[in-house]
Amino acid sequence: MSHAIKAEGLVKHYGETKALDGVDLEVPAGKVVGVLGPNGAGKTTAVRILGTLIRPDAGHATVGGHDVVKDPVLVRRMIGLTGQYASVDEDLSGTENLVLIGRLLDLPRARAKARAKELLEQFELSDAAGRAAKTYSGGMRRRLDLAASLVGRPAVLFLDEPTTGLDPHARNDVWQVIRRLVADGSTVLLTTQYLEEADQLADSITVFDHGKVVANGRADELKRRVGGQTLQVRPTSLADMDLVNRILGELTGVRPTRDDDTGLLTAPVSDPVLLSTLVRKLDEAGVTADELALRLPSLDEVFLALTGTRAEPGHTDNSKTPEGSLV
Repeated sequence: MSHAIKAEGLVKHYGETKALDGVDLEVPAGKVVGVLGPNGAGKTTAVRILGTLIRPDAGHATVGGHDVVKDPVLVRRMIGLTGQYASVDEDLSGTENLVLIGRLLDLPRARAKARAKELLEQFELSDAAGRAAKTYSGGMRRRLDLAASLVGRPAVLFLDEPTTGLDPHARNDVWQVIRRLVADGSTVLLTTQYLEEADQLADSITVFDHGKVVANGRADELKRRVGGQTLQVRPTSLADMDLVNRILGELTGVRPTRDDDTGLLTAPVSDPVLLSTLVRKLDEAGVTADELALRLPSLDEVFLALTGTRAEPGHTDNSKTPEGSLV
């Protein structure tokens, strides 16, 4: 399988702080790889190196087969990058911002205007196309920034926490855009602290912690690696809690976790066949349930187990790196 992005042994220091400590990363062409990690884990530093904004102190990386240090101009011709903060010119209108980017990318004026119109429609900004960006809400500016990164139809797109500050509707719109880009053959490296976002979009996930890669794989693989499956049952009647607790305990061989406020009982299991056995035993006991499920750990639980912290959406990477943006 060809790789659109490949990094080996990336190291980056800022004084005594080691932002990256030998990071290896591979992103197959035409796929979405999600990069997760707590604040300061090195996610943004890695993106800035791959986007040619800063140089690594050691290691090697290529994007589209081009070395990010030796061939930065060739890399920039094939990538788009959206950073953690909107970088549009607030004195220009939405249309003017996108036309400016198009002209900087050597698009003829007519094509630049057509591409701007297309993207403004795609991101539901047509009604505000002629207004100065400084009059936009935070979510609107974010969408305009995303649109700017797509003007050149990049083959490889770096999205550094792209939906921070967006409401659920706008976030879903961005997800649909990403899915369409990948369906058309683009490759996406996505850093995010919205774990649902990674679960929804990423073909595989790489977890950073303290400048190192601590895990990678598909979401379901990471979930299985962290822990087995869990049986959950919520009896319709709270009066059946004791009975269900006993049945679930006998079936799994462990003491179930019990929440008398919500009526939920849970127990870890190693054999998914136990779900059908539990259904039969509840039926035999005349117990009905409002909720009955067999589930893997959530991605939030995976994140906590691997890094010792919970994800904090909306916060940024604390690595002390220079600010910059690239389209």
